[in-house]
Amino acid sequence: MPRDLPVGNGTVLVNFDSDYNLRDIYFPFVGKENQTVGHVNRFGVWVDGQFSWVGSDWKMQRKYVAETLVTDVLLTNDKLGLELTVHDAVEFFLYVFLRQVTVRDLRGEDRKVRLFFHHDFHIYENEVGDTAFYDPRTQSVIHYKGSRYFLINGGDDNKSALDQWAVGQKEMQGAEGTWRDAEDGTLSGNAIAQGSVDSTVGLNLDVPASGSTSVHYWICFGFAYEKVVKLNRIVSERSPGKLLQRTENYWKLWVNKEQLDFQDLPDKVVNLYKQSLLIIRTQIDDHGAIIAANDQDIAQFARDTYSYMWPRDGSLVTYALVKAGYREVGHAFFKFCLDLIGEDGYFLHKYNPDKTLASSWHPWVRDGKSDLPIQEDETALVLWVLWEYFAKFRDVEFIRPLYRRLISNAGDFMVQHRDPETHLPLPSYDLWEERHGVHLFTVGAVVGGLQAAANFAHAFGEFEQEQTYQVALNEIKAGMTKYLWNGKAKRFCRMATRTSTGYDLDMTLDASMYGVFAFGALPVDDPMVTQTLTAIRERLWVKTSVGGLARYENDYYQQVSKDIENVPGNPWFVCTLWLAQYYIAAAKTLADLDRALELLVWVSDHALPSGVLAEQVDPYCDAPLSVSPLTWSHASFVMCVVEYLEMRTRLLDKHSARDK
Repeated sequence: MPRDLPVGNGTVLVNFDSDYNLRDIYFPFVGKENQTVGHVNRFGVWVDGQFSWVGSDWKMQRKYVAETLVTDVLLTNDKLGLELTVHDAVEFFLYVFLRQVTVRDLRGEDRKVRLFFHHDFHIYENEVGDTAFYDPRTQSVIHYKGSRYFLINGGDDNKSALDQWAVGQKEMQGAEGTWRDAEDGTLSGNAIAQGSVDSTVGLNLDVPASGSTSVHYWICFGFAYEKVVKLNRIVSERSPGKLLQRTENYWKLWVNKEQLDFQDLPDKVVNLYKQSLLIIRTQIDDHGAIIAANDQDIAQFARDTYSYMWPRDGSLVTYALVKAGYREVGHAFFKFCLDLIGEDGYFLHKYNPDKTLASSWHPWVRDGKSDLPIQEDETALVLWVLWEYFAKFRDVEFIRPLYRRLISNAGDFMVQHRDPETHLPLPSYDLWEERHGVHLFTVGAVVGGLQAAANFAHAFGEFEQEQTYQVALNEIKAGMTKYLWNGKAKRFCRMATRTSTGYDLDMTLDASMYGVFAFGALPVDDPMVTQTLTAIRERLWVKTSVGGLARYENDYYQQVSKDIENVPGNPWFVCTLWLAQYYIAAAKTLADLDRALELLVWVSDHALPSGVLAEQVDPYCDAPLSVSPLTWSHASFVMCVVEYLEMRTRLLDKHSARDK
């Protein structure tokens, strides 16, 4: 089930699913230690002897308060005669999840309502040895194990105390959990449980006829009992409502710090641009890791998740944020990369948010021989975006300590890691992590990375080193046009496999082939680029009412249709936006930008109502597929919006100059 409405602050990340169940709680790293492991944490309502868990029986409108990371959820249950307005947020500075619930009567009667909040923690990502207890000192329920503490409390403006509570066992000997105890409207008050445990707490409200009453609920996160107690006191004294309001104000300030002229962009594109920036921020850990996605349900498909930092994804997300003017995120990301790069100048597959090496399926041995299990584009793109960062912000003091270990080290590796005969990069894994060979995308990225290394060497006055990098990248470009171009097909291949006499070419059309121009390997108006991108557009566009661009022909991942002629694969947001990026870069007139604008509108139309973008969508019903949100999808949208505005400004200036 796709995640919707992520809220976070760089240390705490909370996700909801499409039924508005709280599903993921990441702490103390974004992307590491999902303290619920994706289990459902329920939210229920009792009134007039009737009970309902919020879900499919409720009418829902799920979105954010405009330009914030505060949710704005409207829940209506005609059977109960109630309407609930809910605002959720992770406090922008404190390790606290806040929820405000306003209950409105729809029957014209005074009502006594009870709200129930259920917690299915798996602390340290397992259920063994947890403890939950009612703490009379704080009048709250606390879950803990080791150095992870979670304090749960609630109340109105006049008190901070729970009205009901129960802790108990789950997932053992037939025990379903304390959420069942809530369904008669009264909790048992059981005060402690250990092992595999859960809890449910209740708050009572008096709702006037045709009127409304508000109540607050919160979870404090910390590393010790004293820490969460202190946070609970802060919330109580400062008022959860005021903390929620200041969090709303903070995110409005954050997302509007750069005053862009959005020119002719439709409101829905502008709104998605801002919401994308905010959603990207929820997926970035304060220690510098930019996480690909944090949707636990994908583990059901592969027994692993996307909750890792891929240097490639991180680089492309950082590029989007650099274009949008957010330099601080780049600072943290590059420092993170500095600590990860190996002595030999390359990055491995992916990393955890705490800078440890993550899981991988790339072998260290191929055909009985030692082989580097890398995707070389990941090393190249870190350098490429680092130069983009420096070119925009000219932060010399920041770059200085990165020059030797990161820039020169990676540049030297890319020079050396080449075929001595063809001068092309040696085989590595592709950006889709499926194939081993020499990939057009990787070659384009390496050219971009080496150009960045040459630019830095020139800036630091190391002209011999600059020349080394420049010679290498020119040789790679020559090798690319010689060995990866198919004259008969009149386009590039996506991958080449080395043979004793040259290369065997894989001519499958792949959206990632846009990399031939994206990082500067060839000019966007080069006929070889034009012919390749034209073929991609014609073959990979999904010919259903949904539309969008597929990854490649006969894409097997999450495959919905075998009608390859009409549905070569599921529509991916990043791939569709790569096509938009091409249209923007190739535009010669304002009219040329219309094709890119159509794709920006397409993305806006296929986002969830909250603005969340999945990895891909169903080619027939438009439902989100795979992980949601995908950080890369949002970053690609941000990147394209900024590039669109930059190109439109240049074309307008050019037109004005001509008129003069």
